This record gives sequence, C-alpha cells and structure tokens, in this order.
Amino acid sequence: MNQPTFKYPDKEAYQLVTEQLAEKGITYHEIAAIAKKLQQPYLPQVPLTEFETETVDVLHKREVMNNVMVALELDRFATADLLREPLQSIIRNDAGVFGVDEGLALNIANIYGTIGVTNYGYVDKVKEGVIQQLDEEKGGEVNTFIDDIVGALAAAVAAKVAHHYA
Repeated sequence: MNQPTFKYPDKEAYQLVTEQLAEKGITYHEIAAIAKKLQQPYLPQVPLTEFETETVDVLHKREVMNNVMVALELDRFATADLLREPLQSIIRNDAGVFGVDEGLALNIANIYGTIGVTNYGYVDKVKEGVIQQLDEEKGGEVNTFIDDIVGALAAAVAAKVAHHYA
C-alpha cells in the first residue's frame, strides 16, 4: 500500500548504495576510471575529475539507486543462501541464460539513451579491470549482479559526459 506520507529516503539510499559498493571494493573512482576509458577515444581532453563528479551525480539518481539496491541485495541473499531453489542455484552460478542481472543493469544504462546502452554492451563483453575481477571471483561471494551494475554505472557516466560535450 502506498503511504501518502512516505518520503523517499534519498540520503539513506545513497549511503546504502555507496557502503555496499565499498564492501565489494568499488568506489566512484573505479567507476569513473572505466567511464573515462570508454570515452578516451572521443573525449581525451576530459579530466578524470569530471568523470568522478558525474559518477557521484549518477549514483544520486533514484532510478539508479533503486536498481543498484535490488541488485546488491540479490547478490547478498544468494551469498547467504537465502533464495529459494532453483533461483538460488541460478544466481549463485551466474547462469548465462538468466539475463535478469543484465536487465537491471540496462535499466541504469538506458537512462542515458542509446550511448549508455551500447557502452554497457561493450563493457559487459570485455569486462575489464574491477568488472573482470568481480565476474571471476570464485570465493564465497556471489557477484552475479554487481559486475553488471558496475559496468552499467560506468556506461551511464560515459554517456552523461558524452551528452555534455555533444
């Protein structure tokens, strides 16, 4: 039921998102660096600091925070074996035909249009840097969603910067 007096907890959501990303070893600096690398061939003059500023801005968007919170919670639940089968096994094994992880990520990338989506597709395919580390981590942590989320965040930031200079 929708509570008419409910006020969206923007500060709390941002704090949760940044804390959960940090627990996975992800800061806005890593996301900004990936975004800069995406735009390097087109906007080599744009400093990393601008990508960092835009990363913080993207992370404050409600649509972004909502998708990130859901994705990180699903990874957390799967890590703790709290999901029902067969969903638990599907997420734990990052089944290639699952696609929900990419769907949540695309929700983020799509905020910034076609360039966000195409950037995300590229990042998801090449999986460089911290995205590759998250994707390949085989310890007890489940990272089915986080690698895609980080890629989508970088793609969104890259697109936001590209739009600014278009």
